[in-house]
Amino acid sequence: MNSIHISYSDGIGGASRAAYRIFSAIEKESFNQGYSSIFKVYKKVTGDYRVIDNNNEWKYWKKIQPLLSRIPYQSFKTTNNTAHSTALIPNNFYSKLRDLNKSSKVDLCHLHWIGDSTLTIEEIGKIDIPVVWSLHDQWPFCGAEHYCFPPKDTMAESDDIRYINGYQKESRNIGEGGFDLNRWTWLRKLRAWKKPLNIVCSSSWLYDCAKNSFLMRDWPIYKIPYPIDLEKWKPVDKRLARDLLNLSNKDNDIPIILFGAVGGTIDPRKGADLLFEAFLYLKNNSENNIFKNMQLIIFGEYEPINPPKIGYPIKYVGKLNDDISLRLLYSAADLMVVPSRQEAFGQTASEAHACGTPVASFEIGGLKDIVDHKKTGYLAKPFSSKSLAMGIKYILESSKKNNTLGSNAREKALRLWDKQKIASSYIQIYRNLCNKE
Repeated sequence: MNSIHISYSDGIGGASRAAYRIFSAIEKESFNQGYSSIFKVYKKVTGDYRVIDNNNEWKYWKKIQPLLSRIPYQSFKTTNNTAHSTALIPNNFYSKLRDLNKSSKVDLCHLHWIGDSTLTIEEIGKIDIPVVWSLHDQWPFCGAEHYCFPPKDTMAESDDIRYINGYQKESRNIGEGGFDLNRWTWLRKLRAWKKPLNIVCSSSWLYDCAKNSFLMRDWPIYKIPYPIDLEKWKPVDKRLARDLLNLSNKDNDIPIILFGAVGGTIDPRKGADLLFEAFLYLKNNSENNIFKNMQLIIFGEYEPINPPKIGYPIKYVGKLNDDISLRLLYSAADLMVVPSRQEAFGQTASEAHACGTPVASFEIGGLKDIVDHKKTGYLAKPFSSKSLAMGIKYILESSKKNNTLGSNAREKALRLWDKQKIASSYIQIYRNLCNKE
């Protein structure tokens, strides 16, 4: 029951970090049972010997392939700012997988986030061994878009349901023009994927999306959350964490609020604008002194030329690529805010919970699985900055309540996201597919 995992990267972005965590958990459990797993990526960023990158294979093609991949985008116009992938131009991943299969070294293929640089849509359809696909966004059942159009500010869910009804010509969204890249990409999936694949979703929201999709509604679909190493990701004493990160203040009583995402505040899907509005509301509508002095810390971004004016000091700590720094930062904070408009899971929220830090977010997507309202954090009304401000206020207004929420958060992480439990769930799927007792 040897497996090969395929992903764009092992650490660039949240999806790649999740893929690496899934692989690492499964590989350790598989090794204990006498099996092996390898991880094939387009761009390697970890030093893990088990991860095989693409740098020394097809090195000249690697420069040309991305340019060819962009050709279908030339006449496509959209106001949906999410990433788009056509998975059109082949790389060497499929030939490597085929060679391994011929030598009887691989029993199962485990796919993750693939983008435009790993397997093509057509190659996925040709894989003749069992396939497990961990979804990290909506792309596998959508067109070229990795998320459908974001919901309007007055709606909890998007009204873009092309992935449910099929991508008919007349159903095109108002925010698109030119070549219908999404319909064309979706039709290629429909033609190529004749054999159902085994889909794993990280949240109830993503599971429901896949189950309702035209493309996957009759496929086997499972729900397994992202794993986390709870021995590595655990609380650090707050004062110690602040001292180590040089975040201490005079009396150590000024609340620290944390926000972070790949790209920081630039990606509108991550909702930084809504967080800033919530801060302004608190500044202008709070009599309690605790809300007169707060600090926002942002990771994933360096300080811009013109930082936003929110009424409170902002400290930018840049991109933190090591788990130790992130763990210290979560532990130093009184609250993590994840104000996303769309989120398949919400890995920063689960990391914060593992470190005993409450989370405030909107009641959307995968965050509904992570945050228990008024037990481990606060779920605000989508997409009300006032409601989010009330969530921040609820979590911070009492140190006793804050400690209780943090303890509950850590307990939930231990109960649901333990890497060994997650690995066992995946291996059971592997066994069923490979007929291993």
